[in-house]
Amino acid sequence: MKPLTITDVRIFDPASGYDEIGHIGLENGQIAEFGDIEIEGDILDGSGLICAPGLIDMRVRTGEPGKENRETLATAAQAAIAGGVTSIVIMPETDPVIDDMSLVDFMRRRAEDLPVNVYVAGALTKGLDGVSMTELGLLSGAGAVMFSNGAKPIEDALIMRRILSYGSVFNVLIANRAAHPDLSRGTVAHESDRASRLGLTAAPAISERIMAERDIALAELTGGQVLIDLVSSADVLEPIKRAKAKDLDVAASVSINHLALNELDIGDYRTFAKLDPPLREERDRLALLAGINDGVIDVIVSDHDPRPAGEKRLPYSESSPGAVGLELLLSAGLSQVADGRLDLTAFLRAVTARPAELLGLNAGQIKEGAPADLVLFDPEMPWVCDSEKLRSRSKNTPFDGRRLTGRAVYTIKGGEVVYSA
Repeated sequence: MKPLTITDVRIFDPASGYDEIGHIGLENGQIAEFGDIEIEGDILDGSGLICAPGLIDMRVRTGEPGKENRETLATAAQAAIAGGVTSIVIMPETDPVIDDMSLVDFMRRRAEDLPVNVYVAGALTKGLDGVSMTELGLLSGAGAVMFSNGAKPIEDALIMRRILSYGSVFNVLIANRAAHPDLSRGTVAHESDRASRLGLTAAPAISERIMAERDIALAELTGGQVLIDLVSSADVLEPIKRAKAKDLDVAASVSINHLALNELDIGDYRTFAKLDPPLREERDRLALLAGINDGVIDVIVSDHDPRPAGEKRLPYSESSPGAVGLELLLSAGLSQVADGRLDLTAFLRAVTARPAELLGLNAGQIKEGAPADLVLFDPEMPWVCDSEKLRSRSKNTPFDGRRLTGRAVYTIKGGEVVYSA
């Protein structure tokens, strides 16, 4: 592979705080050197752009295997690189469910020739039934980088205790949705005056706090590593903050949708804004943004969930929740940075270095010898999202028609340019 030098680019590494204009030399799929260096090999002009580690998206659903009409690994990969994402973690909600070593191996082999790094989250329970624990050790040995029950939280506290106890033996990350089923089952919106006016069944925000408090207590009891997954309310942040103050092995994630949108974006039953968890109030959105800036929330994910039009163009209560987000994760975050709500370093750390730390990946940093997985983006580029032009097979996004600021210009994986705007 011929060496490549990215010239006159703003090198921004959120892990170390490095932020300087210079050159980056790439060779043999790695970062050879950067800073004030000699220019060798092919040249990529980075003038006016920021170069950061390629994004790591810890929560991606695809339709493959089983429902390829929604999304394939190949179309998800194309969406990812168009958004500066170089590593994705596939959720176990496939058909069949990723609850066996052979399925972990199958997914990894299917992704070998794709222009992104594809990792797999193993299922916490067989068939995601919430009852029968999978072989976490064997799945981890086969390559699963974390474990999740997908959109279905583990309801039984005793089963969750066993999962965390078993997981602590293998030092694996256990992700569980912050939603108490007794309060959230069958609901389609956030409990508020607006939901009442629209006549929608709604889940109170306290549902998240109750489940988060339980899982934090069980993590303290067992020594397990838990990710409070997809937080969406202000009230859930306090127990997470207390857990971190006690040095418990607790982390939290939030979707970019809940940092950029609120319940008003539902409009008059706009099903493309129907999500799980539901969009909440503006005070919740602002609290979540502050949680990223303060480090209370560790990770931002796209929560990429492709759905065909037939599942979305239905009455609100009957339509499927979910939105595509791989291609929009970077831009939606940079838009919040441009609005002054989100710190650039905190944002990039939450989509690069921190996910890499939690997953144990050699990624998410700009340093000599690190994989040359990078994104070059223009933080001030204005554009309008047109869902029909997105690379995902499904086009369901609440950002359709929305003005965004900032966009990926080049994506580099393994030292090769895999996307150019």
